[in-house]
Amino acid sequence: MAIRELKVCLLGDTGVGKSSIVCRFVQDHFDHNVSPTIGASFLTKTVPCGHELHKFLIWDTAGQERFHSLAPMYYRGSAAAVIVYDITKLDSFQTLKKWVKELKEHGPEDIIVALAGNKKDLGDIREVPMKEAKDFAESIAAIFMETSARNAVNVEELFQKISKCFSLEFMLARWFAPYDHIKHCLDCFIRNCYGICSMGRQGSLVVRAVGLITERLPDRIPELTR
Repeated sequence: MAIRELKVCLLGDTGVGKSSIVCRFVQDHFDHNVSPTIGASFLTKTVPCGHELHKFLIWDTAGQERFHSLAPMYYRGSAAAVIVYDITKLDSFQTLKKWVKELKEHGPEDIIVALAGNKKDLGDIREVPMKEAKDFAESIAAIFMETSARNAVNVEELFQKISKCFSLEFMLARWFAPYDHIKHCLDCFIRNCYGICSMGRQGSLVVRAVGLITERLPDRIPELTR
């Protein structure tokens, strides 16, 4: 089974629970006395996604302002960025918007952005309305979820959504979405061809297979080899 490596960085204010989210996802553990991250920490986890495996290479960055200048080292080259805020602290949501702006200006052009409103278990003292955060996420075409690292709520689901964005099925649907006349061919291609080929080392076989069903789109075929 093919393995795709996905570099993911976590960004956000200090104390919002970035490390706790990563720890819950990777180790299924919550530490009530977690120490602030110094610089960045690195963890990995491999998960199944359709017909392949996705290996998350996770960089958990420090939230303190004095480490802000180091962040570009981690989000450059990242496939996805998870920007975390604390639903009980409005200031952390304003910081999130600054991270979104920085990624738009300096991050990878095709980076997947996910917004995570952490500490969902403290909803009775929330300062950030869910609708406001969700509407903002929709305005920038970002993934959005409220999570609770403490109670293991929506953490796994958050990374599953990110993983799905890099599945072959999702990418094919996205590439060919404007072409209604070939949508019915995509499922057939996936069922009959994916079992014997994968993106990467055998990418040329994928290109030939897709070429058979997209003869009217020769200019789009090179995208599959990126």
